[in-house]
Amino acid sequence: MTTGAKKFREILRSGEFIVSPGVYDGYTIRLVEDAGFKTACTSGAAISNALLGIADIGVMGLTENVNHCRNLARSVSIPLTADADNGYGNPVNVYHTVRMFEEAGVAGINIEDQVSPKRCGHMPGKAVVTPAEMVKKIEAACMARRDDDFAIIARTDSLAMEGIEGAVKRVRAYAKAGADMIFPDAVRNEDDIKRIVDAAGIPVTINMGFGIRHRPTTPLIPLPRLKEIGVRRISLPRMLPAAAIHAVQAALRAMRDVMETGVPVNREDLLVGIEDIMKVMDYEEMRALEKKLTTFDVDALFE
Repeated sequence: MTTGAKKFREILRSGEFIVSPGVYDGYTIRLVEDAGFKTACTSGAAISNALLGIADIGVMGLTENVNHCRNLARSVSIPLTADADNGYGNPVNVYHTVRMFEEAGVAGINIEDQVSPKRCGHMPGKAVVTPAEMVKKIEAACMARRDDDFAIIARTDSLAMEGIEGAVKRVRAYAKAGADMIFPDAVRNEDDIKRIVDAAGIPVTINMGFGIRHRPTTPLIPLPRLKEIGVRRISLPRMLPAAAIHAVQAALRAMRDVMETGVPVNREDLLVGIEDIMKVMDYEEMRALEKKLTTFDVDALFE
């Protein structure tokens, strides 16, 4: 059986430019696979927002995150990398964090160099641990994994505090410590990205945020240009939550209008049909399994 980690590693080695939408539930990860994307990544912020209904400020715990990621990883065939925040403690905690995420079936994890409690990388008020502390976390992560294909993605949030010079020093140290990929968050411009790519010597992944909409802390750089300067992957952690919020708000406004007017409407422009939901969640597979494994007449249930 080919693991998600092996699939991800093969894509990485192929030299293909990787686009990984950020997912946070069963619908989003299945839709990403159905849309033809070869990989996905979890958005820790989106999972925290969706599960707990609060901002991404380090309240979500290791077990909540791992259990959720396990369900996501098992529901698709494409490799999924997970956001493991800052590893949930010191290097010893990171060791056990890696073991748990690897056992959950994900292809690799991001570990960031923020202090505890961490916060979304695009929020003010961030602080980072020393480079030496983060190096030990990366070493612990590499030591903990049982499968060498499991990807250790070292994220640095240091640009906001230490500038590009500090970030470059950290990138070199993190690569030397054994990280498989470097993830500088909240990059300011193309020049910063190029300097980090040149310093890393290993694959670099860039957070492109919404992907198809500008935000102040994420420049929209053409994908061919990113590939040209050496970026190997982009993640889109905020695209799907933003799309979902937009769609839900529109549907709720329409329903409020119905409540006020008393006139029913059929808004196919706002909602998919039940058959679309069943297709996304693969009800046909469920029906086929029932026909094989149960004693009652499955087809009669659908007449």
